[in-house]
Amino acid sequence: MGISARDLAAATPATRDRYVDLLRVASLGVVVLGHWLMAAVSADGRMSNLLAVVPELQAVTWALQVMPVFFFVGGFSHALAYRSRPRYADFLRARLQRLLRPTMVFIGVWGAAALVLQLAGGGTGPTGVALRLVAQPLWFIGIYLAMVAFTPPLLRLHERYGWGAFAGLAGGAVAVDVLRFAAGVPFVEFLNFAFVWLAVHQLGFLRADGMIRLPGALALTGLAGAGLLVALGPYPLSMVGMPGEKVSNMAPPTLALLCHGLWLVGAVELLKGPGSRFVARAGVWHKVVAANGIAMTAFLWHLTAMLGVYGAMLALDVPLPAPATGAWWLQVPLRLAAAALLTALLVTAFRRFERPAPPAPATDGGGPLAALGITLALFGVLGLSMTGFGGLLEGHAATLIAVRITAPVAVAMTLAGWLLVERVGRAAS
Repeated sequence: MGISARDLAAATPATRDRYVDLLRVASLGVVVLGHWLMAAVSADGRMSNLLAVVPELQAVTWALQVMPVFFFVGGFSHALAYRSRPRYADFLRARLQRLLRPTMVFIGVWGAAALVLQLAGGGTGPTGVALRLVAQPLWFIGIYLAMVAFTPPLLRLHERYGWGAFAGLAGGAVAVDVLRFAAGVPFVEFLNFAFVWLAVHQLGFLRADGMIRLPGALALTGLAGAGLLVALGPYPLSMVGMPGEKVSNMAPPTLALLCHGLWLVGAVELLKGPGSRFVARAGVWHKVVAANGIAMTAFLWHLTAMLGVYGAMLALDVPLPAPATGAWWLQVPLRLAAAALLTALLVTAFRRFERPAPPAPATDGGGPLAALGITLALFGVLGLSMTGFGGLLEGHAATLIAVRITAPVAVAMTLAGWLLVERVGRAAS
């Protein structure tokens, strides 16, 4: 029997930065809500994106695309965690337990369901779309795994160069976009999966050491930079990916998205005072602790819930108004409530896999094996986010950083990586 959220909340030391925990929960909550709102399914089962139906709403992504905040918070947490467990293998396993275990369960359940559907001949049409879409949140897991893997060397660069380490990563993002848009160098854009997101992650290191002293200037610089890039360059308005667009700010990330991240980080740091006072309330803190204990499970399954709601509506012949019409907006609260209820049921079923295991004893070895494990896992998860669960039998493929990868290979890589990380932990026990 695990410790209850109420007991954990009561035992929280006064030195803990509770605002960081609030940001983690709030950012994931906004992402989930955004995904639920953007999905628009027609009566014939076709799925579209609300931002494509109403392009004017794309400006809202400048406030609601908050994934950079989660990665920024991750950098802060990783800096503290590695300094408390400075052996690489120990750090990896401690950080990955609550990430990879619920992810592997999600992959296992959906992989089995996909095989059954395909063997029964039902892996096409709307079902095939669902098998592809449901895996999309895994891109976030892959990027986060990379952040965990690179924390030790990048933290050392931060400790030596401070803002200079961030500037180096940001400079890499600038160089990639110049080569991509001005010189037309093929495949170079994929490097910004590292440069952009690791630069945002690096801001978390700076916060951990109290080095973000002018958040207002950071926010204004980021907002002005993103505005100029969108107005003058080849960058789209939307800070999330749009279907059919030639250039996306998200996949791969662009310099405009990095500027967007700067604006968001500056903004949340400006709100640190009132945010800290708000989360210091006992009732609020208890809710934040409880939400943090299920956050990854809810994130993994929230698209499953949304697709389940739409699937049930189609099966029961519930009217589905045309997206963005008055009737469609009136139906939004009911769909959101149903998606939230189904997500809660899925969390109840799978939350136990997110519970942290007791810390393993420190070990002097296992670093190379753990590094290999996390590398396999992150490439496998990223590959699966692109291929989806459809085509497991046929070996459906997608291009991951100029390399073709199939769904079965992606699943195998993820499983092998997870087992290697777990093996390191068991060897230390």
